Amino acid sequence: MEDDSRYRDGRSEFIRGAKDIAKVAKKQVGKKVGRGMDRMADEYTRRSYKRFEEEDDDDDYGVSGDAGYYHSDSRGDEDAHSDSTEGHDEEDEIYEGEYQGIPRAEGKGPGLDVPPQTYRDLAVAEGERRKDQEELAEQYETILQECGHGKFQWTLYFCLGLALMADGVEIFVVGFVLPFAEKDMCLSEPNKGMLGLIVYLGMMVGAFVWGGLADRIGRRQTLLISLSINSVFAFFSSFVQGYSSFLFCRLASGVGIGGSIPIVFSYYSEFLAQEKRGEHLSWLCMFWMIGGIYASAMAWAIIPHYGWSFQMGSAYQFHSWRVFVLVCAFPAVAAISALTTMPESPRFFLENGKHDEAWMILKQVHDTNMRAKGYPERVFSVTTIKTVKPRDELVDMGDGAPWYDKWRIKLTALFHQVWENFQAVFSPQYRRTTYMMMAVWFSMSFSYYGLTVWFPDMIKYLQKQDYASRTKVFMKEKVEHVTFNFTLENQIHRQGAYFNDRFVNLKMKSMVFEDSLFEECYFEDVTSSNTFFKNCTFIATVFYNTDLFKYRLINSKLINSTFRHNKEGCLLSDVGDDNNAYMVYFVSFLGTLAVLPGNIVSALLMDKIGRLRMLAGSSVISCVSCFLLSFGNSESAMIALLCLFGGISIASWNSLDVLTVELYPSDKRTTAFGFLNALCKLAAVLGISIFTSFVGITKAVPILFASGALAAGSFLALKLPETRGQVLK
Repeated sequence: MEDDSRYRDGRSEFIRGAKDIAKVAKKQVGKKVGRGMDRMADEYTRRSYKRFEEEDDDDDYGVSGDAGYYHSDSRGDEDAHSDSTEGHDEEDEIYEGEYQGIPRAEGKGPGLDVPPQTYRDLAVAEGERRKDQEELAEQYETILQECGHGKFQWTLYFCLGLALMADGVEIFVVGFVLPFAEKDMCLSEPNKGMLGLIVYLGMMVGAFVWGGLADRIGRRQTLLISLSINSVFAFFSSFVQGYSSFLFCRLASGVGIGGSIPIVFSYYSEFLAQEKRGEHLSWLCMFWMIGGIYASAMAWAIIPHYGWSFQMGSAYQFHSWRVFVLVCAFPAVAAISALTTMPESPRFFLENGKHDEAWMILKQVHDTNMRAKGYPERVFSVTTIKTVKPRDELVDMGDGAPWYDKWRIKLTALFHQVWENFQAVFSPQYRRTTYMMMAVWFSMSFSYYGLTVWFPDMIKYLQKQDYASRTKVFMKEKVEHVTFNFTLENQIHRQGAYFNDRFVNLKMKSMVFEDSLFEECYFEDVTSSNTFFKNCTFIATVFYNTDLFKYRLINSKLINSTFRHNKEGCLLSDVGDDNNAYMVYFVSFLGTLAVLPGNIVSALLMDKIGRLRMLAGSSVISCVSCFLLSFGNSESAMIALLCLFGGISIASWNSLDVLTVELYPSDKRTTAFGFLNALCKLAAVLGISIFTSFVGITKAVPILFASGALAAGSFLALKLPETRGQVLK
């Protein structure tokens, strides 16, 4: 019995010893695994993380669980904290220096499963969501204050500036190439008008679509997709030959670039603290001006050089204006390359319950700025950030469902989410603000785009009047046995008689022959523009390799006359020469450069006098400047007034962009901005169509329309809430 007792005691001691050994081995393995994970995390992030204490230790620092967003820097209680772990179970012990992972969000997050019995009324859930958003807005502002403003924001500034520059370039491309593209595509006046408006229609669609998607799939990702579409179709448009294909490519290019403005301003604002937001969003607007200057300079340097071209027979032609179209795609390509190095907006992640991703980005912002300022030792002290639970999630159909069913369900769900978000912009909470902003955006766009297109058309009209005043008229002249081998320009010949004359290797510009006789004459290698023969008679006359087609012979008689090897071309109604082209580019360059003073003033004063005062004040001054157009009776006066109007009105646009960003919450910001920008492009189409219809008829109606719209916009702007000094909703 004693032997059995000793045997059992020895066996118990052996088992107990084995358990102790296993427990120690388990602890040591856990330590090694923890240290290995720590090294892997350090290698991945390339940063050392500050040790995050447990939630139960918050009371030791005097911070409650709900308010515990930051660690204390005090190290006075370090020994007491170490001693407090004595007596704890060894398996629950946390060792000093161990990596505890990215701090987790408290409250409702996507990683917390909500039991079925906790379903509540939708109104209560929405109220709690708004409360979470308000708490997030306050905390996010505090975090941005800690991150500071520095190298990261300036890097993002230039990346997003390239995207805004691409939008500015897009506005000018078609207008610059139209006088030259009509020669290649034989464009009629209606076709030219449609080509000029198609870009605005594309941008209208793009602003609405991409703005809505940016609130659902992210600012950066949506902007990359939209810029990629713009780049691809801008590239194709430089090579396609037909009018229809060129029209489609410019439409698709406009759809792509339409997302630039709504996303760029929303994206950048979510990295800016409130005291810097108005100023730096206004500085960002300067890239739109740089885009206009870039387009004008490239057009000036490339388009008039016809040597930069080649052609393969008559089927394929690649002239210098196509090189210009290709060069204008460079800003969008550069923006895509730059954006691939930048992160998503952390505010977007937090609004969609992605705490860890947002924390990593904010730490990157903080560390980048601190290192650039010479404080690399400063540690990002944020531990937890409030997150907002997403309203709905996409349905997981499992692995067995066909891929097309998965995509159909995902796209359908995404469409419903975007549409519901758009409807929320007109909810009772935002309805009045949205209607007021619609009126202000429409009035500003109607007057601005209408006048900026009306100005060049008026200048062209004044040029035509001046050109017509210098027309030479010849009556009843008789010319025999003469060879014309020089340029004939801006002349009217009436009741003339030409016998056995030769018109060889010459150009005819704005030439009109009325009631004239051509007998035994010979036309060879003649190129003409705006040239017509009215009520003329041709007897035994030969046309060889000319563009004097029969439709240039109005009510004329052809007796024993022949056309041989006619030139392929179009009937051009305008006089096109290099001097006029350079003048158009120079005027556009001056008009774009003139907004520089307005940009500087608005950036410096935006956070000092407020958005509403800036918007209303600049609108009133712009309204007054419209009345000065009545005194613009010369080309130089119209150019000066164009520069004045552009320099003043840019402050209104900057204020409106900042105000739109700050009036709507983050989950509706790009949706609302995209919708308002789409309305802006619709107003631009209406303004351009109405204003240009009065060119050469009267100046009073466009001036009254523009002044009335600006006055109404400035009055309505004062009814909007001021957002200066407020946190980003």
